[in-house]
Amino acid sequence: MNIRRSAAALAAATVVLGAAVPAVAATPSPTPSVAIPDGLYGTTDPTYDGVWRQSLALLAQRTTGVTPADRAVAWLTGQQCASGAFAAFRADTAKACDAKLMVDTNSTAAAVQALAALGGHQSATEKAVSWLKSVQNADGGWGYTPGGASDANSTSVVAGAMTAAGEKTSEVRKGGKSSYDALLKLSIKCDIDPDGGAFAYQPDKKGALAANADATAAGVLGVLGKGFVTTAGKTSAPPTCDSATAGTPSGLARNGAAHLAAAVLDAGYLKSALPGAEDQPDYGNTADAVVALAAQGATEQARKPLAWLEQNSAAWAKQSGPAAYAQLIFAAHAMGADPRHFGGADLVAQLDATGPTPQATAKATDQAADADADKKDDSDAGFGVWWIVGVFLVAGIGIGFLISVRGRKRQP
Repeated sequence: MNIRRSAAALAAATVVLGAAVPAVAATPSPTPSVAIPDGLYGTTDPTYDGVWRQSLALLAQRTTGVTPADRAVAWLTGQQCASGAFAAFRADTAKACDAKLMVDTNSTAAAVQALAALGGHQSATEKAVSWLKSVQNADGGWGYTPGGASDANSTSVVAGAMTAAGEKTSEVRKGGKSSYDALLKLSIKCDIDPDGGAFAYQPDKKGALAANADATAAGVLGVLGKGFVTTAGKTSAPPTCDSATAGTPSGLARNGAAHLAAAVLDAGYLKSALPGAEDQPDYGNTADAVVALAAQGATEQARKPLAWLEQNSAAWAKQSGPAAYAQLIFAAHAMGADPRHFGGADLVAQLDATGPTPQATAKATDQAADADADKKDDSDAGFGVWWIVGVFLVAGIGIGFLISVRGRKRQP
């Protein structure tokens, strides 16, 4: 996953540069080339990531008990084409989708996961799932665009969408092949150090596989048939890479988790490097790694990177926007942590502030209940005190009373 999208679309339309799809947009454009539509989360140019970031934002809100604004949901559903597919962004939804519009599997699959979680959008999700099935490759996987070579990230996000829509990923096949078969071909054998167990994004021109951390995190979720939102799997022994177990989804996921665990063992985070630049912390991929490790059951191995994110991700999330907040929320949720108390920050409130004010939140509901309870307590307390005062007055005792009624307020 990752908040990455502009580079993704460019890479998909031209050549694969070894980066995951959608690609990381480290510094969002400060001057959008199009007006930010009403209902859309984030303030940066939505041309390459509008549907992606909106889907993640709505899904993260739903996961934390927030009811999104109607216009935010309407914006997302309004982006869908008649075919069921989604493009990264449609500036003019009054105009029908045509062959010039580049629809893609990642935007479509992300939208499915969000709309399925929100509920009440069965027709939209069914059309999207039907379209995704129609563009499945013969190897069982999916490329970023219809007809494109399968890649680990696209295959995995679609597998997550199928699960969210109630499909069994093992039964979604083309030519007898499922998403697992495609991901198996992209996994690196365990006897290849130090990359054993990792997933490649795609083979290079010679068919060789190069380890890719983002593809590995995605691949672990993909073979397990899990989406962006997941809970921790059954805790087991520390994951180790064993080629003998790669014949099963759980074995292949364990191999991928073993690679991720080793990658975050020392520093506590994954690194990214641009040509000619020093290695830099990769916040998005680190968050994805936490989700993947937790999903596989390697929660102990996920604790260090989660703690690192709690201490270091604030500036990154603020700069990167709604999808970044969503990724952190997914990581916290997968580990059973509270996203409202994440390194001293309320990720849910920060996400909500990037777009339309939600209809309601679990937090607001709790506060309302507390307020009602306070009123009842105040009323009860007042009745008891003044009844006593009356008794004393009737008895002719001229004593003044200082009455203090304390309201209880819970901290969010």
